[in-house]
Amino acid sequence: QALVFGILAMSLDLLLGYTGLPSLGQAAYLGVGAYLTAILTTRYGFGLDWTFWILIVLGILIGAATAAFFGLFAIRASGVYFLMITLALGQCVWGLAYRWNSLTGGDNGINLPGRPKFGIDLAHDMTFFYVVLGFFVATLGALYLIVKSPFGRSLVGIRESELRMRILGYNTWLHKYLAFIVAGSFGGLAGVLWAFLNGLVSPEDVVLTTSVDALLMAVLGGPGTLIGGAIGAGVVVFIREYLSTVVGWWQYVLGGVYVLTILYLPGGLMGIPERIRQRRA
Repeated sequence: QALVFGILAMSLDLLLGYTGLPSLGQAAYLGVGAYLTAILTTRYGFGLDWTFWILIVLGILIGAATAAFFGLFAIRASGVYFLMITLALGQCVWGLAYRWNSLTGGDNGINLPGRPKFGIDLAHDMTFFYVVLGFFVATLGALYLIVKSPFGRSLVGIRESELRMRILGYNTWLHKYLAFIVAGSFGGLAGVLWAFLNGLVSPEDVVLTTSVDALLMAVLGGPGTLIGGAIGAGVVVFIREYLSTVVGWWQYVLGGVYVLTILYLPGGLMGIPERIRQRRA
């Protein structure tokens, strides 16, 4: 779970940390990837053998296509208006998942028949863990190459001063639009993996809470660091899945972690070494 949500948080960090676009619609891309997986698997038996790899590609493509469509509306705005538009678009996906009973199963969702077998049996949890770990490392590497490329440096320039980048001749709208599509494509990948991990795809996967979780994971770990989103995902999943079995007030612990991070670690958990260096200096 931490690795899958780490992929989702890192995809969002490309928008939040590097482009300066806080989005509340990232769950939509996870949702379309997950529902595509569930529909093709249950109705056509697709993805239960070597076609799993084709399903991965389709999940990435549908995430990118959804982001390309949403981006035409969202990139026109900035600041809190961008935040509200992405929230509204994400809620549209939730509404379709909840109301389109014939396709999505409505509130009951879709149960997957199992995980694929193609030489290796992904039904074994440890095997599936290593596959997810491989996709996580590949995602981290791909996003790292993107943010270190001239395109990625341009995104940082847009984050710092979009007007200055325009004056220098950069097409800032196109840069933000492409970053939006890339973030959506990796969100779709996370959706495919989440569907096979959870075994059930329902409207609960695309609620606003999922997008908020992804945003808080990126902020908690440290925006603009990529790996910080994965660390934030690990902390949140640990508190939610383990601490919740120990104490009944785990929500207060999670909320306290968020508040303390915002107040004393504005750079997230990844900013701790820098704060230590500043203290020593």
